[in-house]
Amino acid sequence: MKLNDTKNIMVYVETADKAPINCALEILGKANEIAKAKGEEVTAVLIGKDLEEAAKTIFQAGADKVIIAENENSQVESHRAVLTELVKKYKPAVIMAGATQFAKDLMPVVAKRFETGCAVDVLNIKCEGEKLVLTCPVYGGTVLNDVVIKETPVVMSVRSGAFAKNLVPERTGEIIKENIEVPAQALLTKIIDVVKEIGEQVNLEEADVIVSGGRGMGTKENFELVKQLADVCGGVVGATRPAIEDEWIPRSHQVGQSGKIVSPKLYIACGISGATQHLSGMIGSEYIVAINKDEDAPIFDVADVGIVGDAVKVIPLLIEEIKKIKSM
Repeated sequence: MKLNDTKNIMVYVETADKAPINCALEILGKANEIAKAKGEEVTAVLIGKDLEEAAKTIFQAGADKVIIAENENSQVESHRAVLTELVKKYKPAVIMAGATQFAKDLMPVVAKRFETGCAVDVLNIKCEGEKLVLTCPVYGGTVLNDVVIKETPVVMSVRSGAFAKNLVPERTGEIIKENIEVPAQALLTKIIDVVKEIGEQVNLEEADVIVSGGRGMGTKENFELVKQLADVCGGVVGATRPAIEDEWIPRSHQVGQSGKIVSPKLYIACGISGATQHLSGMIGSEYIVAINKDEDAPIFDVADVGIVGDAVKVIPLLIEEIKKIKSM
């Protein structure tokens, strides 16, 4: 079905442990900026139980209203059904969400139901008159393309780190409670149990500095140098898929198409050749330093600084120099 007379911006806010994820808070700031320029409002959507505290943070991030849809089901198809009904009722001109794996399953289906397009991994949003120009990566992140969705609502998922989070403590707004029943036939999956992995917690998406290692580090023992460099830089450790598969580091550290999409201020790639699958996960970094002994490695095509050399020999030198600078 098509929507007519659309107005305002709706932001689907994903939560973790009953708190809004960082990416959603970043989006709310940009949504607030766009809405105010048009004289419109930002309505955030929370789906779940006991989310009143989360709503307070969402107001601070830029929402004018927060819809809390009470729902015990966490399956993506349940959230699709609820969000679809809310879109029908409130008729937003724009629907936004963070580009998480969950939202990437959610947003395209919502777009299809309203016969409109969906932009994925949006890196920037520009207002040109009444239309929004969305900058998205294509061809594995090697090219940036400007997209305009002519139908409404304009549906998009926005990459983490694309916009700055701006919390205003005194900002508040209106909470709206909605009770939307999801028919049993809409649920295609059943969650029997949730098992949490016990291990090191790493937040790559919010890190300012990431030091990543690839198979070029040679061995698990050599990979410890990556951890040491990350430590002296005050950053966190990332890794390529081959390094993960060789069990040098847990999967939670994986950066790339099948791992985390990151956009730190500084990304140091150690022994990483630059496969498209990895580049697509870190191409949004502000400053990229690459260390690789192959001067023709694709990683140098996206790096701001390239060091041609064996990462195992170069990293100790970097660590030593950084320590000297920090001790001055």
